[in-house]
Amino acid sequence: MLRVINPTTGTLLHDYPALNHAELDERMEASEQAYRGWRKRSFPQRAEVLMNVAGYLREHTDELARPMTEEMGKPVGEARGEVLKAAWCAEHYAEHAEGYLAAQTLASDATRSYVQHLPLGPVLGILPWNAPFWLAFRFAAPALMAGNTCLMKHDPHVPACAEAIAGCFEAAGAPAGTFQNLPLQNNDVAAAIQHPRVRAVSFTGSSAAGGKVAATAAAAIKPVVLELGGSDPAIVLADADLEEAAKNIALSRLINAGQSCIAAKRIIVESPAYERFLSLLQAEMEKYRVGDPSDEQNQIGPIARSDLRDNLARQVRATIDAGARCLLGGTIPEGDGFFYPVTLLCDVHNDMPACREETFGPVAVVLKARDLAHALGIANDTEYGLAASIWTDTARGEALATEIEAGQVVVNGLVKTDPRLPSGGIKKSGIGRELGPHGIFEFVNVQQVWVGPKV
Repeated sequence: MLRVINPTTGTLLHDYPALNHAELDERMEASEQAYRGWRKRSFPQRAEVLMNVAGYLREHTDELARPMTEEMGKPVGEARGEVLKAAWCAEHYAEHAEGYLAAQTLASDATRSYVQHLPLGPVLGILPWNAPFWLAFRFAAPALMAGNTCLMKHDPHVPACAEAIAGCFEAAGAPAGTFQNLPLQNNDVAAAIQHPRVRAVSFTGSSAAGGKVAATAAAAIKPVVLELGGSDPAIVLADADLEEAAKNIALSRLINAGQSCIAAKRIIVESPAYERFLSLLQAEMEKYRVGDPSDEQNQIGPIARSDLRDNLARQVRATIDAGARCLLGGTIPEGDGFFYPVTLLCDVHNDMPACREETFGPVAVVLKARDLAHALGIANDTEYGLAASIWTDTARGEALATEIEAGQVVVNGLVKTDPRLPSGGIKKSGIGRELGPHGIFEFVNVQQVWVGPKV
């Protein structure tokens, strides 16, 4: 059984049955059967299905947002926004996949030679709990439009979300087996990856789990895309618009209760701006209200699980013990649920736990840099390389992007994912890219065609 504890109350929410091995085989076979027909559909025919799914998401936003709020504590306003973003992703690939995957003519000694992009088959998506709908569609929309079928193994703590996502495809009239939910225990994931019907794997989650998924997929000689953890820097230089930086960095750190891989986790401020920025950031963070995520007035809900909150509290205590100052929060509150307060730590150094480990919660840490070179050195001194932001003169920031070791750099703005732009990391933050034109190429057969006679 997949047992879900309501993070708002700490009490049992519901139990869902997990698939046994025979049921898993049945769904794998159904995916293969569906693939044989789906791959032959034209791009407009596939797009029609994706647009119908997007329409269903938009028409049932409130209903679909509810299980996110209940199962992982996402504030209801954010949950509605996530459903709409998922719809946007489906619409984007419905509109652009054919252009992205157009055949490319290449010169050779052939009469004609070109590359075409063909589907692979059933693709397995292994997803986390923190953005249940968005991450499902980030994986599925490009894979489906490329002609693959999708098998979704969602996190065991969001089974109602997973069922609702699969229900969107059924309600929208997608062919049976095209998109299927696999409610599995985590210890059954290896068997799903190794299943002969699975042709490729997409994984989003921790770096430690990603390493295991990658090893299992590699042993079976299957392509894999990994979107893993981050300890993302936000560099604030002395010439930045400090008010705008503080507002956006606070939002980046606190959205989804800070449970985001691409959140600003290490805020690196050039010395002349340090004290002023700290004051502005504290004022911004104090505006956020923590509480029941079903209450429209609250911007921050609970941490998704008790063990995650305990680990976050450990990281904060260890960082304070190592010499950081705590300006806000820092203590688990009394009462029900897995809430953690908005927390601001300053005078942090890059060797402290809150910098060396990924923090998943509403905890901002601020480091002081002597100058630009020192700030860049701190930013790149991490095993992660997912996303980064830099706040400075626009032209200067754009020039500095090449110096930052990350898959995504934002100059004077909020780090976010966008269906139109590729997203992914380097170092221990991942392999491959999702979204944009690059994301759809991850799960296709880039097939070379040489047409004679030789010339």
